Amino acid sequence: MQRRTVVRTLGGVATTGVAGLAGCLLPDDDTNGPDDDPEPDEPNHDETLRIVTYRSMVGGPNPAGPWLAEAFEERYPDAELEWVVPEAGSEHYVQRGEHGGEIDADVWLGVTVGDLARIDDRVGEGALLRELNLDRIDGADRVRDELAFEDPHGRALAYDAGYVSLVYDETELEAPGSFDELRDEYADALLAQHPIYSMPGQAMLLWTIETGGPDDAMGYWEELVANGVELHDSWTGAYDAYLDGERPLVVSYSTDPVFAAAAEYDPQRHRVAFLDDEGYVLPEGIGIFQAATAVDLAYEFLEFLLSSAVQAELARRNVQFPAVAGVDLDPAFDIAREPQTPVAMSYTELRNNATEWLTEWADRFDEGPGETV
Repeated sequence: MQRRTVVRTLGGVATTGVAGLAGCLLPDDDTNGPDDDPEPDEPNHDETLRIVTYRSMVGGPNPAGPWLAEAFEERYPDAELEWVVPEAGSEHYVQRGEHGGEIDADVWLGVTVGDLARIDDRVGEGALLRELNLDRIDGADRVRDELAFEDPHGRALAYDAGYVSLVYDETELEAPGSFDELRDEYADALLAQHPIYSMPGQAMLLWTIETGGPDDAMGYWEELVANGVELHDSWTGAYDAYLDGERPLVVSYSTDPVFAAAAEYDPQRHRVAFLDDEGYVLPEGIGIFQAATAVDLAYEFLEFLLSSAVQAELARRNVQFPAVAGVDLDPAFDIAREPQTPVAMSYTELRNNATEWLTEWADRFDEGPGETV
């Protein structure tokens, strides 16, 4: 049966599907452990599961979200899945947790290691998301070791991963080979994203910090801005501008050739460049809010998402690498690129630092939120 896609956006943007739902107040005790989520004898599947995600999961060409909703509702016919797309991205829920606001969702699909560090910096240690009971999630032990979040509170599991890199139009320019070349030789060429509201934007900032340290990174961004970088609040906004031919270079993912081939775009306009042979590893994670009401369905969704069949289809539709080992990928992924040197910052490196870095970046370059990834 073809089901409608229910999407609710937050932040004053028009919504489709059902009306907005009342939120759930944060619990008095913001801590929990896996013993708080034992496997019930009769799990409740007759509920609406509200899943926070990013815009490209539910919109654009061939998004994964509608397929995920239909497949999940076919498996659990008494359930209904509702997507929640906050205009300010992860910052929406960090701020609500910080100020004791309502949390109106059950699952967070798209949480990053940086988000968890910011939550602990600003909301409280181990806050906002539940410590997962992995015994309730068949397949959790198959998530690739290199994608572990290393969160001491066990709040998230990776469901896919990408390498943030540059995508360029080789009919317009040659690929930059280094960060220095990008800064010095590509005036008015680059499209990039806001690191608070966009996952690849956050990865790009952290990549520059990992490469040069925080002080040099902020100076580097000053030079990028002076050299005409065009900043968008979302990957979608930046990538749409790239597709429209506004600029020949965009911060995106190394799987872009797979997307371009599926969409029958000119492959010359979808080449991948790894600066200094590096790419920033960005695992996308999933967790359950402490304030969740549909907890049983939330655990079922996590298990569903990590099944091999769903991992393969999610990789194809979301154009990212699967998180689970041993997944048979579509042959189209043969043209996906991987960097010679993957880089990433750990939870430990981001803890007590990510908030400061993002705040400093925003103080210098922020023009306010628009649409999120």
